[in-house]
Amino acid sequence: MSLPPAHVLLDARPRGLDGDELRLWARNYAGAAGAAHVSRSYSFPYALVSWHSDRVGVDIEAVAACDEAFGRSICTPAEAARAPWSSDEEIVCLWSGKEALAKALGDAVRYDPRRLASPAGWSGEASGPWRARVVAVPDGYCGWICWRDPHSPR
Repeated sequence: MSLPPAHVLLDARPRGLDGDELRLWARNYAGAAGAAHVSRSYSFPYALVSWHSDRVGVDIEAVAACDEAFGRSICTPAEAARAPWSSDEEIVCLWSGKEALAKALGDAVRYDPRRLASPAGWSGEASGPWRARVVAVPDGYCGWICWRDPHSPR
């Protein structure tokens, strides 16, 4: 198994950056890493940036109120069977994990969250060649990182 991807949480507030400036900072930070694969996610005032030798995806989301309809709209049938969830944070983290995985798979817009199992349900932070873990982010936010282990069979 390979090392997990490197990642950094950028905070716009100490630098007095607006949203556009935060995005530029994150793009420049990722470019300076010089890695083959880079992923970025934004939830102002934060940006989460990751880089790795193989495919990688990150996501950071602010925890907000979620209704049951939203929860069900992002769940696979197995995930929906475990509803109701205990908190808004649980629903947002389920979504964030799916977003990070979809980015690592290549194109987050192509993946229907109802057909993509969240890494939150994976045993041992792994599913086949894919790895995932929760990223430490400030209270009120949820973050995930997913990557392909370059040493796993393709």
